[in-house]
Amino acid sequence: MNQVISIIGMLVALVGLSFLVMKGVNIFIVAICMSFVVAITGGIDLYDALKVEYMTGFVGFIKSNFLIFLAGALMGKAYEITGGAKTVARAMMRLAGAKNAPLAVILSTGILTYGGIAGFVVCFAVFPIALEIYRAADIPRRFTPGTIIFGCCTFSSIGPGNPQVGQVVLVNALGTSLMDGAVVGFAATLVTLIIGVTWLNSMIRKARNKGEHFVAKTTDKFQDDTALPKAWIALLPLILTLIAINIKLNGESIIPIEYGVALGAALAYVLMKTYKTNRVPLLQHMSDGIKNAFSAVSNTASVVGFGSVVKAAVGFPVVISAMTSIPGPDLIAVAVATTVLAGVCGSGSGGLGIAAPILAPIYTARGVTLAQIHRTMLVASSGLDTLPHNGFVVTVVNGVANETHQDAYMPVFWLTVITPAIATIVTIIGFTLFPNLP
Repeated sequence: MNQVISIIGMLVALVGLSFLVMKGVNIFIVAICMSFVVAITGGIDLYDALKVEYMTGFVGFIKSNFLIFLAGALMGKAYEITGGAKTVARAMMRLAGAKNAPLAVILSTGILTYGGIAGFVVCFAVFPIALEIYRAADIPRRFTPGTIIFGCCTFSSIGPGNPQVGQVVLVNALGTSLMDGAVVGFAATLVTLIIGVTWLNSMIRKARNKGEHFVAKTTDKFQDDTALPKAWIALLPLILTLIAINIKLNGESIIPIEYGVALGAALAYVLMKTYKTNRVPLLQHMSDGIKNAFSAVSNTASVVGFGSVVKAAVGFPVVISAMTSIPGPDLIAVAVATTVLAGVCGSGSGGLGIAAPILAPIYTARGVTLAQIHRTMLVASSGLDTLPHNGFVVTVVNGVANETHQDAYMPVFWLTVITPAIATIVTIIGFTLFPNLP
């Protein structure tokens, strides 16, 4: 009976988490309150729930991931102040053509994210450009958050070789590499991109048929294109960063991921500093980047702390047992457990941090390779991690775009929850049919 009550409490807390965040309640307040719900129903002392379980998850996530958040934030700041991000967006616009404005925004965010810039920084850098592109194409403004979140959180974050936080969590937890499961990973990446772009264009077309147009808000700012770096200069640091962090010597990476991204940030600034137009000192920009990094990692950690409380509840082992007993290929259970934990944590990286150490020993004992576990977990984690209470979703929809969940979340849902679910199926089929692929 206690386990049943605990499971009910977890479900109530998860629904409450999503509902209250959608209503605009601060994520820290909601996460702590819902942690108490889990504790009360899950047989956890209230003091221990907050002081021990919650804070262990909160602090542990920051300790493990702050440096990659910081490095990504500094690279993003370099691209923001030098116009590098805008150059990439304009290059993608020319490549995609005026009729493919959504694809241009998606490719812009995807390239920047794949190259190592933190998604929460990319959204700030790309959003003004996305507004300009969507205004010119007369695409309803409410689609900008979904487009940006799709570009940051799906294909570019699951692709082999990228240095985003989810990959880094798995590398640290499993001892794998950024390129493990590469062939199936690239296939899942391509499927995600194709389905997402097709789906987004369909949603935009339906909205236009209903009479929707781009309507600017009073807070919108539109900029000119003066003094931008050349496209090859803007792309070079991203390419070199990817190469540097994936080079190995005797099976070991020669440059740690965090250092590689930080060096990419420094290179980007050196190459493009002549295009910096504002007079704000570099140290002030770096300070802003540090603040942004801490804000982003804290938002995510607040929900990871909630996930840690869930992990300590008496009903949690029952949930894990049920998921690991799912019939069929073992990777189905790996995927289901990972995406559920990502949803509970409101964070793909947070869900991976809990799932990897629990599930990896179970499934390696059953003959599943660490490479298959790594790639399947990563793809699966990109689904339910973008529920309404996700810190990045809240930041982009409410903070950056100044939209409401009611207007803007449904495109986010179809693009970043359903599309990754399809990619996860592709990943499982790929590894099942071709288990020996690199």
